Amino acid sequence: MKIQHLPLDQNINGWAAIRAEAPRYPALRGKVTADWLVVGAGFAGLAFARRIAELRPHEQVVVIDAIGIADNASARNSGFVIDLPHTVGSSSSELAQANTYRRLLQYGVSHLKDTVDSHQIDCDWLNSGKYHCAVSPQFDGEIEHYQQELKTLGESYQLLEKDALKQRLGTDFYRRAVYTPNCILVNPAALVGGLAATMPSNVSIFAHSPALQIDTRHGIYAQTPHGEIRAGKLMLAINGASRGLPLYKGGVFAMSTFATLTEPLTLRQRELLGNIAPWGLTPVNALAGATLRYTHDHRFLIREHVNFAPGLITDAVETGRQARRHQALFARLYPQLGDVNMAYSWSGLISITRNGAPVWGTLAPNVYSAAGCNGAGISKQSAFGRLLAEHALGEDNPLLADMATLGRANYLPPRPFLDAGVKSFMARERWRSRSEL
Repeated sequence: MKIQHLPLDQNINGWAAIRAEAPRYPALRGKVTADWLVVGAGFAGLAFARRIAELRPHEQVVVIDAIGIADNASARNSGFVIDLPHTVGSSSSELAQANTYRRLLQYGVSHLKDTVDSHQIDCDWLNSGKYHCAVSPQFDGEIEHYQQELKTLGESYQLLEKDALKQRLGTDFYRRAVYTPNCILVNPAALVGGLAATMPSNVSIFAHSPALQIDTRHGIYAQTPHGEIRAGKLMLAINGASRGLPLYKGGVFAMSTFATLTEPLTLRQRELLGNIAPWGLTPVNALAGATLRYTHDHRFLIREHVNFAPGLITDAVETGRQARRHQALFARLYPQLGDVNMAYSWSGLISITRNGAPVWGTLAPNVYSAAGCNGAGISKQSAFGRLLAEHALGEDNPLLADMATLGRANYLPPRPFLDAGVKSFMARERWRSRSEL
């Protein structure tokens, strides 16, 4: 199968730009053989590679990525290591699935923390919790419903009104929020880089080595621009880039997201803001609202707007348009901070399935996949990648039964019907949530 599209973002990832100098990984050159080939060095691919290497220390694992390690889609997200599903539902079946996702998300968080602690990965890991916020009375019902769902799950939370939120967030923009205490905030580029740098010795990582063609008919054979790999088994961790490959049967599509990171606030600006601790905020409508963070080094992150991205390419013109949107939104949120400069604006990719189910498991003999993250990518894909390794090796883990209950991603229509459907859906969501921005 020929790879039809490769990701390209014509911008600088702010998370990578502000971190310490990262290790450099070579491009794959010449002929390489391995027991396992992993395509994609994001959270799913690295979790899979680590677990295979732990369970089979005498087998060789090769990981390749199309771009630089710690500059891929995983490194470009908002840095929320989420422990709970955003929505739970009210029926018994929805509640059961929410419990399943909670177990999987918390499994991902737990193993990430173990790895960060044991290898002392410097990624600004901070347990700050998360505010799930609404701006207008239109969404009061959704806030109330989420509160009741958390109560049903037995999770701790706080319902906060406008004045209390202003004390914590430094803005009176938000009307109500549900605060949950166990969400972790990180620099995702530093986390991806640290996970890659601390792999077991039987894992080899190659950057700037996109798979241009993959043949699975007689073993595993992959071509890169300057090399080729032969392996016994293949794991595809390419998420949004998987659409168009025949093994995925059209179940996944990609959306580009946009983020801006400010310069650190000066002491005077921090005094105007108030003495607030680092925090993370998600909107009631994840596709049409704004995700925000106030970081430990006194920067703001604004992530808002998503585009349908079938070609996986975001050019500098589009990033610039969204950067202006972010600046205008920040001015409405924090009018007292009108002289805060924006430092970096960038894009990244997420993968979406129609019914929220992943494309996970065995795609073909000796071929495995974890795609279709649908958000909460750090904890979810870390769990999915690790469990996929155990599935591939025939290991016993009770959470594999949970994975089986998530279902399969629904079929998506071909383009241009897909384009029309996605754009129509996004237009409706933006209209419905217009009061939130």
